[in-house]
Amino acid sequence: MRVSAKSDYALRAVIELAAAPDGSAISAEQLSQLQEIPHGFLQAILADLRRDGILVSQRGQAGGWRLAKAASDVSVADIIRAIDGPLVSVYGLRPEAVTYNDSAASLQHVWIAARSSLRDIFEEVTVRDLADHRLPDQVASRLDDQEAWRPH
Repeated sequence: MRVSAKSDYALRAVIELAAAPDGSAISAEQLSQLQEIPHGFLQAILADLRRDGILVSQRGQAGGWRLAKAASDVSVADIIRAIDGPLVSVYGLRPEAVTYNDSAASLQHVWIAARSSLRDIFEEVTVRDLADHRLPDQVASRLDDQEAWRPH
């Protein structure tokens, strides 16, 4: 799986918003500076997140962006889906919609299993977890496996 720059930027911006004191609004310009995200690119990302109901914008002197719901109710999967669509797709199709001939039919099962594995992590980790610098135990325990750190 590849995480797009757009999803990475979106997650960083949302974590910054979750860490804001009292849920106060932060301007796009300030978010851009805090996370070193190109401002124009960030504007499009924030609009996508607003369209998906994750963020709200506020006009005026104290204007800016803030979370539309509690950070504990927004998962990493929610952000990625809002920005890039399904967690796993095979040439633009969801894994259950892909068809192969008999000799490659089991490949569909690999794609579905991969999606399930990603869900185990991305749906479990919330923006609140990330803003608080902690991971759920079942996710953090995976980091103890030295194979997880080894590039292949």
